[in-house]
Amino acid sequence: MKITLISFDFWHYDAHIVSALKSLGVDAHHINLGAYSHKNSFARVQNAMSKLFLKRNLKNIKRHELLVSELKKRGPQDQILVINPEMISTEHHQFIKTFTSRYIAYLYDSLARCPAEHLLQFFDKIFSFDKDDAERHDFQLITNYNYLPERKIPTQFQFDLVYLASFDKRISMAEDIAKKMEAIKKTYHYLLIGKKSWKEKYLGSKNFNWSFSRKKLEHDAIPNFYAQGKVILDLARDNQSGLSFRIFEAMALKQKVITNNDTVNIYEFYNPSNILMVNQDLSNITPSFFETDYQELDPKIYYKYTVENWVKTVFELQDS
Repeated sequence: MKITLISFDFWHYDAHIVSALKSLGVDAHHINLGAYSHKNSFARVQNAMSKLFLKRNLKNIKRHELLVSELKKRGPQDQILVINPEMISTEHHQFIKTFTSRYIAYLYDSLARCPAEHLLQFFDKIFSFDKDDAERHDFQLITNYNYLPERKIPTQFQFDLVYLASFDKRISMAEDIAKKMEAIKKTYHYLLIGKKSWKEKYLGSKNFNWSFSRKKLEHDAIPNFYAQGKVILDLARDNQSGLSFRIFEAMALKQKVITNNDTVNIYEFYNPSNILMVNQDLSNITPSFFETDYQELDPKIYYKYTVENWVKTVFELQDS
């Protein structure tokens, strides 16, 4: 079987889908349009001028040229999956569809954040991580996946709580939770990622528990960052009911989670001893949650949320 994944894999999560397919004996290929970059400074300046004066993004044009070239090179596919299709033009969706009899999409942003309704006509099946979108548009609900190897329950931590995220509107709740952690005398460490220098000045006014980086953390380093804390903080973006990868990374690392995503309790892995859904005033963040151990999941439930089971579900692969 031949399967191609097309995505903008900026955070290197999608590559795990291709690896899982290959481990199952599938001839799998990844067209990672997010990996395309300008060849040099001149190309970056040229693109900036083109966007400013001609309203043409040369980088996007080059990405679509890469897409066409790779598909022609690969030839017909049994299945093609596109992740977040709103970043690909209507014309190119029509082109991609000619290469397969099963064209499917996975939305791991909500339609409220990344509108794609005008493109959904092209797909034979659509999966979404967002519960509200799945119910409203009759998509198949599927979560993100656990891609990490399973670890033993850790016993030593540097901090009670850790948080890794982009610098965005979630900072307000993150600040409130930091104050709560100080009030209950529990330790924490935040790492915020952003490009603007004023953000570094803002965070520089905080105490040593806050860190800032203009560069995103390498994908392979994320588990090691989370491993510093007994509990991982997960803050959902506005207009999002889907579960972030933090939930599944915590599952593999055997670490607890504090989250403001109130849909987490509909899933089989939910255990209030492991996952705390914060209330509005944060009054349920108490020392006791940090002072009890992680509780192991049933192996069948754990497997359901692995990337291996994810690809079997999405691509309708039979167990050998």
